[in-house]
Amino acid sequence: MKIGFHAPLPPVRSGVADYAAALLAAFPPDTAVNAFGGRNLYHLGNNPFHREIYRRAMARPGVVVLHDAVMHHFFLGALTHEEYLAEFEYCYGRWHRGASQDLWAGRGRSASDARYFRWPMLRRIAERAEAVIVHTAAARDAVLCEAPGANVAIIPHLPLPVPPVDPVEVERWRHARGIRPSHTLFGVLGYLRESKRVMNVLRAFHRVAENQPGVHLLVGGEAGSSDLARAIEPLVRHPRIHREGHVPEASLQLLAAACDVGINLRYPSAGESSGMSARWSRLGRPVLVTESAEQLPAAAFPAIPSGPAELNALEGFMEWFAESPTRRAVCGLLARQWAAEQPDISAIAAMYLDVLESSKLKAAAPPL
Repeated sequence: MKIGFHAPLPPVRSGVADYAAALLAAFPPDTAVNAFGGRNLYHLGNNPFHREIYRRAMARPGVVVLHDAVMHHFFLGALTHEEYLAEFEYCYGRWHRGASQDLWAGRGRSASDARYFRWPMLRRIAERAEAVIVHTAAARDAVLCEAPGANVAIIPHLPLPVPPVDPVEVERWRHARGIRPSHTLFGVLGYLRESKRVMNVLRAFHRVAENQPGVHLLVGGEAGSSDLARAIEPLVRHPRIHREGHVPEASLQLLAAACDVGINLRYPSAGESSGMSARWSRLGRPVLVTESAEQLPAAAFPAIPSGPAELNALEGFMEWFAESPTRRAVCGLLARQWAAEQPDISAIAAMYLDVLESSKLKAAAPPL
């Protein structure tokens, strides 16, 4: 099959770029891939890297991969005021024009304001595409709510191939930072956005650290905004908080393996699936996640409620894990077992090819 593959790729610093590169490498050798193929596959996310890809997807419809089931933030950055109002009206009707005016005026808070996630603005791209690929049932439901006639397929988030890590190197990294084998290292890794709840993670850690001298926290990744960078800066000034900036792929697996418990919250959520949670589970680490419709085993992925209860729940689970290496080991084993049951990267690549082939048949079929 000849495929036009449209996606940001490394060295672009984005999770979509890493995902796209791994998927591209997993396609069979006899798959012809170029920029303008017979079947076009468009990877769309919420950042400016996707402007040209969105334009191509609208001009020459194909299969669209929605890595975020919310395109609202993309339009806030890509459209003028009047274009944004027109797009909002197309999605939701003229009677919501007042809401769109308010949302445009408050767009500086869009990264953390749940209102922007309640209006995904998916209708046009979902109606235009021959097929839409998402990673979760919640994302599928979001697409069908706005475009009931869309052809939507769920393909699980692929497990990114990672280099093996030497356990000796992991312990050397921990030892250099004063983290003993008996200590508990919690970790927040990846691109840091307001929705990853970094502020509450830091606040919860400060509370736990007052009573647990053996706890540490690793915060690794670039902040997604200058406002967030300034906000977290005073909170990371703690002798047992270890701050890393941009973490290249070559180092990410070592840092993930150094952690005893991952923290990967998402609120407000754009219906995305997390490669970081998949990475930690494959390493046999439990991961604290935000409560969602995604079906994850609770013992391996303890769920943190969003809203007012979030901070106290975070503190409670961090205390619970810090108190017992047995709890960490058992929950980590369950996480590894869950990861082993998920489709591997070659199976996921085959799912993509199936959708591309079936969408080709759909596009070629005569109208009834």
